[in-house]
Order: sequence, then C-alpha cells, then structure tokens
Amino acid sequence: MSNKAKRNAVSAVALAALLGATAGIGLDHAVPAANAATAPAGGYVDLVARVAPAVVTIEVEKAAPQAQLQTFQFPDGFPMEEFARRFGLPMPGYPQGPQGEAPRLKGVGTGFIVSQDGKIVTNAHVVDGADSVTVTLSDGRSFDGKVLGADTASDIALVSIDGQNLPHVDFGSSDALKVGQPVVAMGNPFGLGQTVTSGIVSALGRDINSGPFDNFIQTDAAINKGNSGGPLFNEEGEVVGINTAILSPTGGSVGIGFAVPSDMAKSVVADLEKGGQVDRGFLGVQIGQVSEEVAAALGFDSPHGTMIVDVTADSPAAKAGLKKGDIVLAVDGQEVTGPRDLTRFIATDAPGTDVSLNVLRAGKSMDVSVTLGNRADRPA
Repeated sequence: MSNKAKRNAVSAVALAALLGATAGIGLDHAVPAANAATAPAGGYVDLVARVAPAVVTIEVEKAAPQAQLQTFQFPDGFPMEEFARRFGLPMPGYPQGPQGEAPRLKGVGTGFIVSQDGKIVTNAHVVDGADSVTVTLSDGRSFDGKVLGADTASDIALVSIDGQNLPHVDFGSSDALKVGQPVVAMGNPFGLGQTVTSGIVSALGRDINSGPFDNFIQTDAAINKGNSGGPLFNEEGEVVGINTAILSPTGGSVGIGFAVPSDMAKSVVADLEKGGQVDRGFLGVQIGQVSEEVAAALGFDSPHGTMIVDVTADSPAAKAGLKKGDIVLAVDGQEVTGPRDLTRFIATDAPGTDVSLNVLRAGKSMDVSVTLGNRADRPA
C-alpha cells in the first residue's frame, strides 16, 4: 500500500469515528484503554471534585435530514394509503413522529463552562444544525442553550445559558504539554452520565486529515461517543484540550483519542464570543511540499519548508513581494516543516497582523514582512 493510500485509510477510519452528537446508546463491547497512566497517590479525587461541577451534558434535537427518510411510494389507490389518509395514521415504512410530522433526531455531547455567566465550550459537530439545545449541569439543573457561534474548521462552538455565579474552569497552555504527561478526560460516553478517565499525552501535533488546521493532542485516556466537546485536563485542573475524535475500528475506545489543543481553542472562542465567527489571517499563495530533489539541490538533509507554487494577484503576498518558487522556512521564528505548518501559522494570526517570513529565494535567505488579509474577505 502506498503512503498516500495508508494516510487515506487512516483518515477514513478517524473521520468515521468522529464522536457524533447523534450517537445513540447502543453499547459496543467495551475495549480497555491501552497503557493507561498510573494515577498519582490518592488518585484524581481532589481534581475531579474541583472541576466536575463545570462539566455539562449537552442534548440537542433537530429534524432528520431528508436523505435519511425512506422514499418508497405506494401505488395510487393502494388500500393502506387511503386508510392512512382517512384516519391520519402513518404510512407503513415511513419513520414519523406524533401527528405524522417528520422524525426528530436527538443526540448527546459534552461541554464545559468557561465563565460564571454561562459561556460553554463544546464541539461544533455536537450542535451542528440543532433546533434546540439543552444544557444540564452536574447538580441536575437544566437550561436552554443558545449557540453563539461555531467554527467547523477547528470544530469549536460556543454556547451560552442564562446563569449567574456558575462553576467554571480555565484554559491552560497546550504548548506546555509533554508526551507522557498525565491527563484526565471528562464527558458523557454513550449518554451514561458524567464519566472520568485518565491516561497520558500519547503524541502531539497529530494530523488526521480532518481539516486544514489539524494539530491534535493524542491521548490514551478513554474517549467514546458522547465525549465530544468534553475537557481534557492537566494535573492542575486546567483545560489543555477539547476531546473531539477517536480512531477506532469498533466505534469504542481503543486508546487512540484526539483533542483540539487549548491554545488553538482559546483564540477561536474569543472570536466566537466577540462576533460569532472566526477571522483568520490570509496570505494569498498556493503552496506545496519541497521535493527531495529540490532539497538535495539546496543541500538540505531532508525536505523541509514550504514551496510557494503560485501567488494570487493583489494579495498580501503579492504586495509583500513574495514570488513563485520561494521556499518559506519560518514564520515569526517558528520553523515551517511543511505546508500544514504554514497554513496553521497564518490562519491562527489575526487579519492585519504583520508577520515576518524567512524565505529562501535562489539559494539566498531573506526576511519578508507581510500584513495579513482576512480569509473571510477573499472571493468564493
């Protein structure tokens, strides 16, 4: 199997295992998490007692997509059709709700409160298309939720409830995480209720081909359907990730879960709170991998950096003087190892930000300053 085929196979499994909010409670055979981290002396009792009140269950309801409805049609004049028409009964083979209305889909996910007035962070896929959102606190209180904004590119959403003096948790720094560090995940797996699992940071910077800004924390803390949007805590009780996806051939945890890093989530949440959408920096280039042949010609031990394949006319890149064939090696001192790094570095900066690109042009290194545009303003 080629490397590309392997990547696609991994991507297909990972995306199929995204923790969809519409998952029912059909229980698969439990699969033990692999290589769970050893709990500290006394376990995580104090940590859980402190942070659990801020972890919430999110229930959503929405109309079933038309594609999910059966399309079988009875012949004209079929007796059951006339019977149903006269007595207002549902036709056999058609999933319907009370009074014959279209069926409703219900789903369960997780979120966590980040402000005392009721701002809640969860996954965008948990609340996607929801007609109603109900938030239930650990003490049993329920509130109607309002989606303030959702960013599908990062899979982050912000929900609000009408509350005061609510328990809440703080974001920590995901950039400070180390592989092997203990972490604790909280959520509502399979709709069973609030659950705590522990593990370690298995890897950092994972790309599972789910979106343009993949930079996931991988953990072996058990994560299952219904954990979507739940927090991943460090030992200080700070949120360092948002549990988002699993890689699993069974649909249950096999010890490979993924969380959106908190440092990415913080900026997205701040934008959603201000205006309900995320403004991202825009450079205006088409980019590609640096080939092994080019790397060898330049004297690199291995390919790194990102090749500019084309420059969009009248874009920030064009105005800054970037050219086709330039190789971007760093952004504001951060090394660019490939196209994904450049995309992420630029997109996480705000429009109007001045960034410094270290560029290799015709074998000579130079720094180019670029004022970023707004990705939302570019033509469709």
